Amino acid sequence: MVRYLFTSFRLLVFMILLLGLGYTAVVTGVTQVAFPYQANGSLVKSHGKVIGSTLIGQSFTSPRFFIGRPSATTPAYNAASSTASNYGPTNPALVKEVKTNIAKVLKQNPGIKKSQIPLSLVESSASGLDPDITPASAYLQVARVARVNHLSKSQVNNLVKSHIRGRFLGIFGNSYVNVLRLNMALVKMTHHP
Repeated sequence: MVRYLFTSFRLLVFMILLLGLGYTAVVTGVTQVAFPYQANGSLVKSHGKVIGSTLIGQSFTSPRFFIGRPSATTPAYNAASSTASNYGPTNPALVKEVKTNIAKVLKQNPGIKKSQIPLSLVESSASGLDPDITPASAYLQVARVARVNHLSKSQVNNLVKSHIRGRFLGIFGNSYVNVLRLNMALVKMTHHP
């Protein structure tokens, strides 16, 4: 009996070392060599300083920037409190949230009609941290961004067009625009700090 316990204990220690440490070290090493950007959080730097991640939405409030999806976290885009509201379609809190967000989008983008607003600009994402918007959501903001940054609509349209990413493998998901990357390109285009 003791012999079986000792054999089981040795097997347990071996498996912990093999799978807990060895496998983890190999996977970490491979990802650091093959995919260092992704393995380290897809961090974006400006002038040597980390300013965000392409995987987590940012709170852009200035009218000169493209605005992302509403965040369900408090404060907005707080990765430590990622959560969904889980409001059902008949929940009055969801209706209130959507109405508030519609009013905000209309105020930020004068001249647009309520019917033009894509859902992704008025409904918060499931995680509350979505870094991407639909191409329609980006194009809706072109007039404001162009006006505030003293650019032509054509320049800003081309900027949005160049940042649209298609479906994964051509079939999975939907086309999207990463708001942080788009705003970084906008800053580069306007030569603002």
